[in-house]
Amino acid sequence: MANVLFISWFLPLAQFLTLVITIQAKIPAVIVFGDSSVDAGNNNFIPTLARSNFEPYGRDFTGGRPTGRFSNGRIATDFISQALGLRSAVPAYLDTAYNISDFAVGVTFASAATGYDNATSDVLSVIPLWKQLLFYKGYQMKLRAHLGEIQAKQIINEGIHMISIGTNDFLENYYAFPGGRRSTQYTISEYENFLAGIAENFVRELYGLGARKISLGGVPPMGCMPLERNTNLMGGRECVQSYNTVALEFNDKLSKLVKRLNKELPGINLVFSNPYFIFMQIIRRPSLYGFEVTSVACCATGMYEMGYACAQNSLLTCSDADKYVFWDSFHPTQKTNQIVANYVVKRVLYKFI
Repeated sequence: MANVLFISWFLPLAQFLTLVITIQAKIPAVIVFGDSSVDAGNNNFIPTLARSNFEPYGRDFTGGRPTGRFSNGRIATDFISQALGLRSAVPAYLDTAYNISDFAVGVTFASAATGYDNATSDVLSVIPLWKQLLFYKGYQMKLRAHLGEIQAKQIINEGIHMISIGTNDFLENYYAFPGGRRSTQYTISEYENFLAGIAENFVRELYGLGARKISLGGVPPMGCMPLERNTNLMGGRECVQSYNTVALEFNDKLSKLVKRLNKELPGINLVFSNPYFIFMQIIRRPSLYGFEVTSVACCATGMYEMGYACAQNSLLTCSDADKYVFWDSFHPTQKTNQIVANYVVKRVLYKFI
């Protein structure tokens, strides 16, 4: 891998442009499942409090408009789509401003505040993962009707299917309800196994529906999110190490799952896209990436606010989000999203080329 990346930096311009054109030709679409890390506005169209289709969200998005993305601008999958020569923004499946011709090159079924666990999606009445799969089946039917069986199959087989989910299962479900159903039913290790089992079944379902290029995403260092840090009073508002340890454990289980399924499922090209280490490097050495603030977010006080608490008229909201790793207390800024996306493309998704 290192050699491939090293060579790519020193290709002559003409050869590099040829390589880019080849990449664009090989990846016809980006198809996304997950939570708020990759929701482009599906929650705008369901009755839930887990929304961000209001200012100051989206203030750095094209046109300065809120879209339902939990960021000041674009999210990681938008940058990944652009890097692969597709659209600069991946639209939400429930957004009526788009149709199947738009979705043929990129679509997200993701829903903010959801998780692998159905009990997680129930917390804020959002779209569970099983329903995202139903949407995908409907999408396939529309795709066949629009493009014909052969071209639709090519998009499904060759398109990158990205899964980014899991953080909410821990922070908005297991740890949020001490003595609740999941924390009494499972130890944390058992819960990780439970979630990994759902992840495996989901990948197998996608495979059965024709998907062959699949990226299974890991979880970030969730103990370093501003909300967790600023409620960690006994720990001096440092990262909650126990949460980061769980993230590492869970990611290790997903990584092993990826290796096993690659051996079991003929023709699958399954990769593990792990954001943990690049995220941690950004947090530990922010100046390398041009950041100044890591422990609090841009929105309002930056300590606890997200969603509706990120009031448009807050005098405390920062003026330059590019100096901040986090936009709200749970979600990264557009700049952070771009850095993570570039890392994933260069280190992982190049395997699909």
